This record gives sequence, C-alpha cells and structure tokens, in this order.
Amino acid sequence: MMSYKEMTKEELQEIRKEVAAKYDELKAKGLKLDMSRGKPNTEQLDISMGMIDTLTDYNLVGEQGVDCRNYGVLDGIIEAKRLLSAMIECPVDNIIIYGNSSLNVMYDTVARSMTHGVMGSTPWAKLDKVKFLCPVPGYDRHFAITEFFGIEMINIPMTEDGPDMDMVEDLVSKDEAIKGIWCVPKYSNPMGITYSDETVRRFANLKPAAEDFRIYWDNAYCIHHLYEDHQDHILEILEECEKAGNPDMVFKFCSTSKVTFPGSGIAAISASKANLDFIKKQMSVQTIGHDKLNQLRHARFFGDFNGMLEHMKKHADIIRPKFEAVLEMFDKELGDLGIAKWTKPNGGYFIGFDTMDGCAKKVVAMCKDAGVVMTPAGATYPYGKDPHDSNIRIAPTFPSTEELKQACEIFVTCVKLVSLDKILETK
Repeated sequence: MMSYKEMTKEELQEIRKEVAAKYDELKAKGLKLDMSRGKPNTEQLDISMGMIDTLTDYNLVGEQGVDCRNYGVLDGIIEAKRLLSAMIECPVDNIIIYGNSSLNVMYDTVARSMTHGVMGSTPWAKLDKVKFLCPVPGYDRHFAITEFFGIEMINIPMTEDGPDMDMVEDLVSKDEAIKGIWCVPKYSNPMGITYSDETVRRFANLKPAAEDFRIYWDNAYCIHHLYEDHQDHILEILEECEKAGNPDMVFKFCSTSKVTFPGSGIAAISASKANLDFIKKQMSVQTIGHDKLNQLRHARFFGDFNGMLEHMKKHADIIRPKFEAVLEMFDKELGDLGIAKWTKPNGGYFIGFDTMDGCAKKVVAMCKDAGVVMTPAGATYPYGKDPHDSNIRIAPTFPSTEELKQACEIFVTCVKLVSLDKILETK
C-alpha cells in the first residue's frame, strides 16, 4: 500500500470508513489490557523462584564471617559486591550495595545533594537555581525525581548515538547551575538506543562549569539482551572518566529488579573512592546496613556472573517473541503508510514509537476507550510535555502473547485512524 500522504482525499475518506469500522468492532469486544509499564511477566518471575530456597540450610554466614541475619556491613557483603561489580563492569572496591531498587538509590543521591551538597560543595537547596539535563525521549521516573525536588529540567534531543553531545558540552561548560544529566546508556528507556563509543568518551571528557556536576549513569538494562548473537556493547564510563582526568564525575547505578524479583532485588551505586567515601558518611547515619540475607541469596542463586548471564538468556527466550510479534505487526500494518516510525532494539524493555506530530495523545486516548491502557503520551518528556506530541512508549513484556496481539491490533488501528484525520485536515 502507498503512503497515506500520497493518496487523494477521496481515497483517504474511503480508507477511513474501513478503519473506523474496524475500531468500532474492536472496541465492542470490551477488552481490558494493560501495556502501561515495563513489568516482568509471571513466567519471568517464575524462573527466579529457586532463589527462595537458597538459604534453607540455615548457613547464613558469608565469606567474610559475617552473620547475615545481624547488623553491620554498611556497603554490602563481598559476594554481592563481586556479583554486581561484574554486572556493571567496575572494580569491587568501587561499589556499594543497597536495598531493592536503583530508583531509591538515585532519589537518595539527589536528596543528599540537596541537603549536604556533593563532596563538600554548597548544598543544592541553598542555591538560587539547580538544573538537570534530560535526554528525550527518556525515563519518566528520572524526571519525576528532579521535578519533585524543584530542579529545572532541560530537554536534550536523543540521536542514534545517544544524547546530542554538542548541546550537552555547550550547556554544561557555560552554566554552573547545571548539576547533572540523566542517562540510560544501554538499551535506553524508551527508545532502546545504546550510546556510541564516541558519545561515552565525550561524556568522560566534559568540562562542566559546576565542580559538583555529575553524570547519573543508570545502567538499568546492561545485561538485558534479546539476542545472544546480536548484542549492543558500550564503553565503561568510570574507566573512561579516569582516563580523561575526571574520576569523580559519574554515579553509576544498577539493580536486579528486572533480573530476579522487582520488589526484592538488590541495587548498587558505583563511583570513585572519593564519591563513595562521601556517600558512606551519610549512609552511616541513615542505616546500619541493608538486607544482607537478600544479598546472600542472590549471590548463592547465581553462583557467579556467568550464572546471571545464563539466567538472562531465559528472560530473553520469554520476551523476545513478544518484541518480535509487536515489530512484525508494526511492519505489516504501518510499514508503508508513512505515518509512524519505531525502534527495533537489541535489548531492554521498550520499543520507542513516534506518531505524526500532534497525534500521540489522541492515539493513547482512543486505545484506552477501546480497552488498552498505554503509558500516557508525554510521559517520556520532563513535566509530561512532549513538544511534538508524538512519542509513545511500547512495553511488550507484561501481557500474555495473545493479549499483546490484541492490544497491538487496537493500537495500530488507532494510529491509522488518528493519522487519517490529521492528514485529511490538510486536504
């Protein structure tokens, strides 16, 4: 089929009648489907159930002789540090193990900067203005943290290689109010983009006006490959910062939330020794130590990092067919129409979808009316405001395969109908 934009008004009106009838037919089914969040499905959670039984022998003393039932070990047991340091490619001495969520660690890091500054700098709460750079489309929960603390957010367009580094370099070098940038460097949320080597090196070589500027490097999907033989690779940012003479400029975050159990994973922050020493001072007041039993069961369940990689292959086998089903339908139903574009990631949890400008909110609303809940249009931008009203985050993992096919059928129908109306306005 030719592009909608190449058709006559009469041809478009005829097609619209057919698409509208299809929409009414789908809406009449009264479906209730949820594609709003990138949650693991039940089958994914089931493959981690063996972890529940790893501590049943009551041998709860770790390698360092620590009874994991008791207080202590502020920065995490060595077994957990070794496992997650391998996961995010950092030295064991450059990591702190936290609780169940990297989001909590990121919130904590911003909150600490607000109240106590960064390694001796002025607390952000005492400054007239604090700003963050936000690559867009991006992760809505990153934006929620900075908005919660009243931090001004500046959009940075994403390219195929990562954030627009010309813009990043220019802004951070001139404005000392810019204190950080959010990054999901591998299989980014929502577009599935992995930063190029050049982009990583340019990050490491930034010359920020603010001495307390930090790169918030959220390595959420570092081992979440969809294909064993076709994986994205990325330079290690801590090492590159060290080479560039900027060892203190990055906070690197990760968790096992989408590896084991989202509500009961383990999270970590990796950074320079100077950064970690500063963080530990606050932690020593905040807690006597995180859940060491959970750290121990993760370490024993996987054995080592190779065990974690084998586990992630099982995840890939479960969700890969779902990604492929969505992409196959997009190609088949929308591929030649010239009304949308979408990413085809090699890993992660999302597919980035762009409608024609001015159409995303209406597509999402029509989907909801037909029984499919999507992530709100605009969620992938700070303040929920997509200036193009075009980006929609597709989350294929949670629904069953059958539900996913039904949801996609409704979604592509809504995209067609809204796009036809948009084009007919100009005819």
